[in-house]
Amino acid sequence: MLKPDMKRFYREVTVAPAEDDPSADEPGRATFRILLDGRQVKTPIGKALAVPTQRLANAVAEEWDAQTEKIRPASMPLTQLAFTALDRVAPECAVIAQRIADYGGTDLVCYRAEAPQDLVQRQADAWDPLLDWVRGEWGAVLRTTAGIVPVDQDAAALAALSKVVGALDPHRLTALAAVVQSTGSLVIGLALLYGRLDGEAAIAVSQLDEDYQSEKWGADKEAVERLRGLSAEITQAEKFLGLL
Repeated sequence: MLKPDMKRFYREVTVAPAEDDPSADEPGRATFRILLDGRQVKTPIGKALAVPTQRLANAVAEEWDAQTEKIRPASMPLTQLAFTALDRVAPECAVIAQRIADYGGTDLVCYRAEAPQDLVQRQADAWDPLLDWVRGEWGAVLRTTAGIVPVDQDAAALAALSKVVGALDPHRLTALAAVVQSTGSLVIGLALLYGRLDGEAAIAVSQLDEDYQSEKWGADKEAVERLRGLSAEITQAEKFLGLL
């Protein structure tokens, strides 16, 4: 499904409930499937495309319905996230959760500039409240360091964050993974997941250093393209989470 330049082969897109779906995040919980002319959409590895809420199903269905002569996968980010949750994350949830939790050991917000002072202060103002938040929420005390010198994080702090990530269902874990891998920060990802930051704020705090450099020296084309891609990923992850 969703091969490049695939022609639209369907006329009607609908959503239908599927009770006791084995792909559901919670046993016995109803899921919602997307149908093309009454036939189930399949993931790339052949699973029925099913999502946990009707709101998300409706949004995914809208992506399919918006396709014209050809199906453009790049224009269907919610569908892609749903595919990822079913095909890649659900079968290896524990492994992927730990992989994402490991970002806490080298989190972006723990690595601070040594100078200039205005950048040091800007980082402290933006990132210290996030570290205070994870400490208050889960007792995870993460250490900071100046420059590129590695800092060993407390094992208990990392274990606490690992427990939080490990408890997530495949769909929320998929969205969290997209944010964490884009920003290099588990803390920022969790802040978006739990509503501490919205998407716009998450983008801003993750790009603090880059924005500072752009203010001083101007933005180059590559930096603008990277920001555009990161912004799109975080915005779609936020939307995906909001529909769950």
